[in-house]
Amino acid sequence: MKFGVVVFPGSNCDHDAWYATTQNLGQQAEFLWHHSEDLKGADAIILPGGFSYGDYLRCGAIARFSPIMNAVRRFAQEGGPVMGFCNGFQILCEAGLLPGALLRNAGMKFICRPVELEVGTTNSPFTNALTSGQRLTVPIAHGEGCYQAEESVLDQLEAEDRVAFRYVDNPNGSARSIAGILSAGRNVLGMMPHPERATDPLMGSTDGRLIFDSLISAYALTSK
Repeated sequence: MKFGVVVFPGSNCDHDAWYATTQNLGQQAEFLWHHSEDLKGADAIILPGGFSYGDYLRCGAIARFSPIMNAVRRFAQEGGPVMGFCNGFQILCEAGLLPGALLRNAGMKFICRPVELEVGTTNSPFTNALTSGQRLTVPIAHGEGCYQAEESVLDQLEAEDRVAFRYVDNPNGSARSIAGILSAGRNVLGMMPHPERATDPLMGSTDGRLIFDSLISAYALTSK
């Protein structure tokens, strides 16, 4: 499987994503420059964490206008799998590929530590190798990770089984403890925690690998 890792000015987890997919998972990966619309034949797209365009205006608000996002939007509309972690989640929301917004943490402080997640659904390409209610230890590193949306949107996410992950201790005050959500087509995942930082035993947890393993398994089934 070939992953495309988008690089925006200010991305700082792009190499983490590349290393996780190539060195820990044994897949192919290629960096995709923000100013290009060429996805280079990628089977899945990763929008990495960081501070795209320095987080000027709002987190992800400028990145959504990058040429590469035109290609990512078309890719997603055609059913291609897209994952956004941390800043990538913010970009997906700003681009309208996912509902809601990410606001300042409830405590108004940057948080960087491992957290415990609970799997909300197994009905997606990103969670099919997991079990409902399973606990994962994955790190977070953000100052604006408080997920918020209108009550009607939150109700819809829950009714359609599109809450992929919830925080066990809700470190940032996210509505209904939401840590990650899926698009209506279930092929776009946005999550604030960093699964790419939990794929190597040296990092203290390999729980993040299960998300990538799910996607690789789903791709293998559809590509036969």
